[in-house]
Amino acid sequence: MQEPSEQVTAPALQALLTGRALAGEWVLDPRRSSIRLKSKIIGLVPVTGVFRQVAGNGTVSADGGVSGAVTVAAASIDTKNARRDRHLRSADFFDTGNHPDLTVTVEGIRPSGLGVAVTGALTVRGRTRPLSFDAAVAVHGDGEVWLDAEVHINRADFGLTWNLMGMASMHNTLTIHSVFTRR
Repeated sequence: MQEPSEQVTAPALQALLTGRALAGEWVLDPRRSSIRLKSKIIGLVPVTGVFRQVAGNGTVSADGGVSGAVTVAAASIDTKNARRDRHLRSADFFDTGNHPDLTVTVEGIRPSGLGVAVTGALTVRGRTRPLSFDAAVAVHGDGEVWLDAEVHINRADFGLTWNLMGMASMHNTLTIHSVFTRR
């Protein structure tokens, strides 16, 4: 994986946005992007997985406004355990037969600290909830932007409440590494 040339601070990002350097259409590179899921069983045993199919796009307007969406194929979850993956795809969790996608919609960003504060919504199993998180931003030349974040989710907010004997944590973390290139 190639390292980005510049980690962008809030003032530098503000200059890039208002100076129109990032204006235009952007597309997520699914080969170099990843969305990982972290949870725990019995409060101790870590469970990790990766969603193998992601797609997305974004727009930076001339005035620096940012919008976009990332779509994740829920059935693409891979925890390296086929039985667990089938259960995660079932109606107990993602219900991929009825709700094939998880969607993150970005309504705006603002420079903050060492990156950006992202606002938008997350839709899982047909339930949409507000979402806000901080992300680190890196710019590689003028044709690539990386966003990295950890997003904490309570799965009960989306109706994913199955929990045999209280063994599965309701609190999960999505670790996002997204690489956007100019369209």
